[in-house]
Amino acid sequence: MLRFTSLVSAGLIASATSIAIAQSPAFDQSSLPEAVRVPAGNRVAMETVGIGEITYECRDKKDMPGQFEWVFVGPNAVLNDRAGKPVGTYFGPPATWKANDGSSVTATQLAVSPAAAGNIPLQLVKANPATGQGAMTGITYIQRVATKGGVAPAMTCDATSKGKKEIVKYQADYIMYK
Repeated sequence: MLRFTSLVSAGLIASATSIAIAQSPAFDQSSLPEAVRVPAGNRVAMETVGIGEITYECRDKKDMPGQFEWVFVGPNAVLNDRAGKPVGTYFGPPATWKANDGSSVTATQLAVSPAAAGNIPLQLVKANPATGQGAMTGITYIQRVATKGGVAPAMTCDATSKGKKEIVKYQADYIMYK
């Protein structure tokens, strides 16, 4: 009888856990600017938190001789699930999201929208077909939201600092859709 009771209790706990997971709300994009909302018909496949760094380089401004600016070189971040478990990486160029199972996607930027001061903009990208089979297979869009940090350095970028690279810390949620 004890064994049966334990199995019933375990089954109830498993059912309750399944219900809690099934009822957890999907990412709500209603508060996002229209430009970075994912088109209807796509559903959230994975929510990740990217924690890492963005590299900038002091370069000549395009078509403006004698003027300089900090130019985005690329990101390098760990992608964690909502529980904090590493599930992949984000790096570039080109911008690449790679799951721990080896599957990966690159993407084309569709839109950006300003974030709070001191934070990189929100972003919407359209994913290219995945490489490999796994978590990234079938990803259609990726949103970058809840950004913290990551903006170009505030230090001077001029002829004396041309070619200098600076690394800044950042964090962002990457919401992936299928």
